[in-house]
Amino acid sequence: MRLKTVALLSTLLVGGSPAAAATYPPPVEGDHIVKNFRFATGEVLPELRIHYRTIGTPQRDQAGVVRNAVLILHGTSGTSAGFLEASFAGQLFEQGQQLDGNTHFIILPDAIGSGQSSKPSDGLRAKFPHYAYADMIRAQHSLLTEKLGVTHLRLVLGTSMGAMHTWMWGETYPDFMDALMPLASNPVPIAGRNRIYRKMIIDAIRNDPEWKNGEYTTQPRGLITALYMSMMAGSSPLQWQKQYPTAAATDKFLDDQVRAGLATADANDTLYRYDSSRDYDPSPRLESIKAPLLAINSADDFVNPPEMGIMERAITRVKRGRFILVPVSDQTRGHGTHSIPVVWQRHLAELLTASQK
Repeated sequence: MRLKTVALLSTLLVGGSPAAAATYPPPVEGDHIVKNFRFATGEVLPELRIHYRTIGTPQRDQAGVVRNAVLILHGTSGTSAGFLEASFAGQLFEQGQQLDGNTHFIILPDAIGSGQSSKPSDGLRAKFPHYAYADMIRAQHSLLTEKLGVTHLRLVLGTSMGAMHTWMWGETYPDFMDALMPLASNPVPIAGRNRIYRKMIIDAIRNDPEWKNGEYTTQPRGLITALYMSMMAGSSPLQWQKQYPTAAATDKFLDDQVRAGLATADANDTLYRYDSSRDYDPSPRLESIKAPLLAINSADDFVNPPEMGIMERAITRVKRGRFILVPVSDQTRGHGTHSIPVVWQRHLAELLTASQK
């Protein structure tokens, strides 16, 4: 689910107002251009653009190493802009909060294929390189080290796809960070129902005659099916029943969500984003993670249902790992709980304290 949708659903929960003046520094936007970026498939993009936002100022120790940098990674349908919603930034980035933008250097990149970073809809369409999570991690690392001069992170925090990237960060660059916090994920291959709903999205677009091998002039109708599946994956049964107790209210909500989605979504971008998870599998290298890791899932998560017991088994292989399953409550929002800090921010505080050096 898009983080912005979750934010709208949680306005009453957090008690915040988007119009309230922020007490953290204004975000600064920029682009990192990587020349001749080679993807794992062997495809090469002459110029890969990674768009990013930063909040705050890097603070360096006597050796010149940045010690206050925090990397926050968004989900499949999101962008870095979503983290600026009052329901997220207003609970973490304000003065005195856990990730106070006055004392931290917060880095919010748009992943490859999302936001203002390079993506199929920029012009290459289905000729865009078929990126995967490993490519996205490498591009993020390039942004930090080559553009921002950051060689150490106080924290890597990710939501949904960003959470899966967080596991990979811990394995690929185990000495790079002090702490890791994946929210709404499992460190195993995308399989079972998780894979099926993603493949349904991919097939709905790719098998639609209107897709025309990516060379459509109007968005194929399969994109609507993709939006339906994405909504179901991010659904909150308890809240939807409470907020839309009649058929008329429910139908209007669905129509409004699809209309809003179609206003910004692109079929090729959507297809590529869901396909990028195809070879995700951090399970063979869980023992290589060195930093304290706190994984949090919610019990009403369609994508990572708790009854499978995956996380309970996997976390035992992480040397300094811990897992918390948040029970269903009036605060949780299904898979979208990952973007509601009021549910899990006290656990973040515990992680930051435990990982102090």
